[in-house]
Amino acid sequence: MIPPFGAGQRIGLFGGSFNPAHRGHVAVALYALKKLKLDWIWWLVAPQNPLKDPGDYADYEERLKQVQRVARHPRFIVSDLEREFGTTTTASFLKKLAPAMAKGHFVWIMGADSFADLHRWNDWTSIVRTVPLAFLARPGYSIRALKGPAALRYGAYRLPNADAALLPETPPPAWVFVPMPLRGESSTAIRKGRRKRL
Repeated sequence: MIPPFGAGQRIGLFGGSFNPAHRGHVAVALYALKKLKLDWIWWLVAPQNPLKDPGDYADYEERLKQVQRVARHPRFIVSDLEREFGTTTTASFLKKLAPAMAKGHFVWIMGADSFADLHRWNDWTSIVRTVPLAFLARPGYSIRALKGPAALRYGAYRLPNADAALLPETPPPAWVFVPMPLRGESSTAIRKGRRKRL
């Protein structure tokens, strides 16, 4: 079910496998909420990332519950909308969401690691043409992201960081890089730590 929102509201779409969700994800969401002046952030828990090994995934319900435990904020909404839509890629998800997106101002939120690999996503140029993108700094990825294929191809559509709050109401293609205090949490490191303890 599409979360309720008011016409013209500014909504961040924070998609990911969240395998598992952690305080670093919360820091990104909080920073985006403030910097982009958003009304809501929807945490979209993906059933499966096509670019990742399914064997590394925790049970979907377990991941969803973990996000619900971590993402506690009055303007955060945790959703299983991608599972409900039955979509497996961001591009196909955005097509399904299009009627709702026409009623508000939406932004896709991602970490610098995701933006660096955006050119590997299915139908990635349609994503850039569909929704403005905000990517936030992550240790070891920001420079690579800013020199990557997506940044180079769409360099003319980059907003200055000082104008980040304009992004939700800027027609795509549009993107902004948002520097933020770096945090060391990593879902991959957490999973490795769990395996070592077994």
